[in-house]
Amino acid sequence: MARAAAVGSFLSHHIPAPSCSSSSSSTTTTIRCALASSLSFSSSVPLPAQVFIIPSSAKKTPRNNNGTASLSSAETFSSRNSMLLLVPKSSLLLTDSSSSPSSSPSLSSSSSSSPCVAYSGFAALHLSTNFTQLRGMRKLFSGRQAHGTIGFKGKTTVADAAGGDSVVAEPRSKRRAAKKEFTPDQKLLGLRKLFDSVTPGQNLDAYIVPSEDAHQSEFMADCYMRRGYISAFTGSAGTAVVTKDKAALWTDGRYFLQAEGQLGPEWTLMRAGTPGVPSVNEWLKETLPQGARIGIDPFLFSSDAGDELKNALAGKDQELVLVYESNLVDQVWGDARPSPPSAPLRVHDLKYAGVDVATKLASLRKELGGAGATAIVITMLDEVAWLLNLRGGDVPHSPVAYAYVVVELETAFLFVEESKVTPEVAAHLREAGVSVKPYTALISDIKRLAEDGAKLWLDGSRVSVAIKNAFSDACLEYYENLASVRSHVADGNEATEANGPAALHRASPVGLVKAIKNAAELDGMRQAHLRDAVALAEFWAWLEHKIVLEKQAISEVEVANELEQFRANQFGFLDTSFDTISGSGANGAIVHYRAEEATCGQVDNQKLFLLDSGAQYVDGTTDITRTVHFGTPSPRQKECFTRVLQGHIGVDTAVFPENTPGFVLDVFARSSLWKIGLDYRHGTGHGVGAALNVHEGPQSVSARYGNMTGLQAGMVISNEPGYYEDRAFGIRIENLLVIREEETANRYGGVTFLGFERLSFVPIQTKLLDLQLMSDEEINWLNDYHAEVWNKVSPLVKDDAKIWLQRNTRPISRPGGPALSEELAAVSK
Repeated sequence: MARAAAVGSFLSHHIPAPSCSSSSSSTTTTIRCALASSLSFSSSVPLPAQVFIIPSSAKKTPRNNNGTASLSSAETFSSRNSMLLLVPKSSLLLTDSSSSPSSSPSLSSSSSSSPCVAYSGFAALHLSTNFTQLRGMRKLFSGRQAHGTIGFKGKTTVADAAGGDSVVAEPRSKRRAAKKEFTPDQKLLGLRKLFDSVTPGQNLDAYIVPSEDAHQSEFMADCYMRRGYISAFTGSAGTAVVTKDKAALWTDGRYFLQAEGQLGPEWTLMRAGTPGVPSVNEWLKETLPQGARIGIDPFLFSSDAGDELKNALAGKDQELVLVYESNLVDQVWGDARPSPPSAPLRVHDLKYAGVDVATKLASLRKELGGAGATAIVITMLDEVAWLLNLRGGDVPHSPVAYAYVVVELETAFLFVEESKVTPEVAAHLREAGVSVKPYTALISDIKRLAEDGAKLWLDGSRVSVAIKNAFSDACLEYYENLASVRSHVADGNEATEANGPAALHRASPVGLVKAIKNAAELDGMRQAHLRDAVALAEFWAWLEHKIVLEKQAISEVEVANELEQFRANQFGFLDTSFDTISGSGANGAIVHYRAEEATCGQVDNQKLFLLDSGAQYVDGTTDITRTVHFGTPSPRQKECFTRVLQGHIGVDTAVFPENTPGFVLDVFARSSLWKIGLDYRHGTGHGVGAALNVHEGPQSVSARYGNMTGLQAGMVISNEPGYYEDRAFGIRIENLLVIREEETANRYGGVTFLGFERLSFVPIQTKLLDLQLMSDEEINWLNDYHAEVWNKVSPLVKDDAKIWLQRNTRPISRPGGPALSEELAAVSK
């Protein structure tokens, strides 16, 4: 009874106003709550589990003691010393035990500053003196039998506690929509009207709108941002699905907060990667009836993605419909759709490229021959640009052009709008033996390859369904024609079939070669980063002066604009490498936040400020993040910042065998955060192109262990751990690194070991550090890094920028720690 009373007391102080009753038996407890939103849930949980889940529909309303939980059975708690509560963060009235009313039960945790562990939007709390961190929903239910379910109205099934337990819930955006009047979304209405016109007599039941263009690009021209147009969500990753009566959008943890703010009331946000949230394929199977017809634009789905979707739908006898004639979103968009880009191509100078086109094509043809292929189609825009030493201006922030390349053993063709080909580019291509064809002629040329009996190398993760199907259909026609004339060609049938067309499905050989930079590309990256460091030193000196000395508050947009101007003063500047993420205070917690004039925040001396930015120079690409505070940071902010820096140092100093997959290094970045139950919802590192895309594959450093690409010397990756406290602040520290060979005392098994060379040279703010948390080695690392920043950048700056640089690269030491070396002591003076 005492424990039951304690739980009731806790709920009355911390959980907003559900009306609950409880009944129990010797084996299970059933809790039913009727909420103000008219949603309800019920749970039957076996005694060993002792789990109580507060639904995400609970609201922050004044406490109502008459409506709090009342759990009266002593047997309910007799087999456990504590009870675990999973509570959505948005439902908590209190998150700090120090502010709890004296009558509420005490909360304990491994951190005195917070009684809860964040996990996918939930807070996990124990009513006991012993706190065990929640590692994940699967571990929580590990080894327990399924004795019950938790169900909400709305039929969005969330499943997979061990043994089949399920949770059914409605996302917050859906519930908001049900509670207020709204004007119907005209874009959704227009799209749904088109469902009836795709195929006469065979209407669509749903249409999928991915983020990608026909080249599987992450960043693209405005006219291809179809998912952004139909949903109003502008993040770079996500998939929209529209049915006759529903609209749902899937995106990852980088964009949860952004999507919440941008989606309209008719949209449901599906937080991809959160335990229990179904994938697009699962949701379609679950939501639509047997025999439903789901439409896609076959140019926008990769071959692999299309096959996966088709196979998933077949399990419920649902049909995938390829809508070739016209993209349905384009039809809704109409005349308001932006025009396709028409920027001219330019030649990427050999002194920056390092290898000429003829040599690159010869190497590629050698790869084709070794694989038994006679042709390959290159569809990724950065691969086209790299292979032909061309750059373009079709995509904001990325120096690429919309184009394809087909390489055969003797010929090569560039498919591009001919108006983009300048006389200089035409001469460059002729010299390399590359002919130009219209961009729209690719599909007919793919069919021509089949007619010629080509063995076509296709990367299923990159080529579209439309390209694969064009070749497959032409191959089928080839062999049907061959069969029809067998009686007329009695001899040589076997030879004719052996010489017929075929598809070889393999990963593109261009991506990996492009990722391993040659000497000229690496030199260009180093030089570009030094000029970028100059611009950033000048910028930070200016911003600090405005805020600290002049006591000004400057808008996030103005900060981003000013930074671009400082960069524009540097040699070779072309563009920013992505939209600058200028996030003050709570906006910094939105991982890929984009400030807009009408709604942006102010950068001042009261809040943390996160600035993630980069540039495209003629010789290299940069990407760097710094987090600063122009006033006095809180102890919580200092601890989080310090732990993020410790993760950054962990990756920077890693030494590992050649061909180690990037996910192996990810734990170094998260380990310090994990020790206090914190984490972040994005990868730790991405590849970066040399005067190309700021996000480049195939290499990455991420908790997702599906990418088995081995890290190799010459690759460039980012090192960017972070921490984001929703609606409070964000922290990220990012440098770019070149992978290089390390001289180790041993070479076990003859294996080469790798480490990192830094490319980014901008000070890391030391006032945000809690030095008591740092080891001597970590403090030495920071002092050594700042000495390197000073040595490389100080000769290139002057006046205020040089003063700022000197002040921010002074060595630090912990009271009672080891003395500074003579060299560092001299620098500190």
